[in-house]
Amino acid sequence: MNDVAFDAVALDYDREFTRTPLARLLRAQVWARLAAHFGAGDRVLELNCGTGEDAVWLARRGVRVTATDSSPVMLRVAERKVRECGLGEWVETQILDLAAPRPTPDERMRFDGVLSNFGGLNCVPDLRPLAAFLAGRMKPCGAVIFVPMNRWCAWEIVWHLLHRQPRTAFRRLRRGGVEARVGNDTLRVWYPSIKTLRQMLAPHFQLRRVIGLGVCLPPSYLEPVITERPRLLRWLQRFDQLTRNHWPFNRLADHVILEFERLT
Repeated sequence: MNDVAFDAVALDYDREFTRTPLARLLRAQVWARLAAHFGAGDRVLELNCGTGEDAVWLARRGVRVTATDSSPVMLRVAERKVRECGLGEWVETQILDLAAPRPTPDERMRFDGVLSNFGGLNCVPDLRPLAAFLAGRMKPCGAVIFVPMNRWCAWEIVWHLLHRQPRTAFRRLRRGGVEARVGNDTLRVWYPSIKTLRQMLAPHFQLRRVIGLGVCLPPSYLEPVITERPRLLRWLQRFDQLTRNHWPFNRLADHVILEFERLT
């Protein structure tokens, strides 16, 4: 993974994404699913933890979190946030490269669940090594909540077709990944289908539920389109609530919440 790209944006990440109105709306939907699976006393392994926003939320609810990321600067920002919230005893941080996961000092520890939020998995072309790594670290029947960027994003397709940009509209379908800009750097990202993700995680995990995250809400780079139009945003939120759990709409969002179960 391109750690340099994420190191460079770490200090501004909360201001430019985490605290934006759209990010708050989307993260609240993810938190609702985390609350359905994890509670006080559970232990969760978080992948690509970024600045620690999800780790702090879980820790405040009595969940012990091992927060990992491949970016040392992101981890330092997360550690500072955890300390400022007085949650140091609930959250520990570790370097972990999703493309080449290695055993950690506490490799005998078994987790009740795993979380990867907001597209971190899209930085890895093949998730099979990661799936095998996670299978050895989880308790049977544990929940895995993955939130990758989706292969089919209706908002992105329609928006760019209307602006006569067909190549951008269907960029997620390209083989071999896509060069994406992160700050002043670039990195390659992949957009596997839900079917492909399910196959890469087998035979260790079974997909139990698919929820669209942002079915009627735009990708973050188009956020000004709705934040400058509060009434439109309210209407889109209502439609989003009606569609996010239902086929085929739940498979047309910018991100998808995929809920897997660790098989025994």
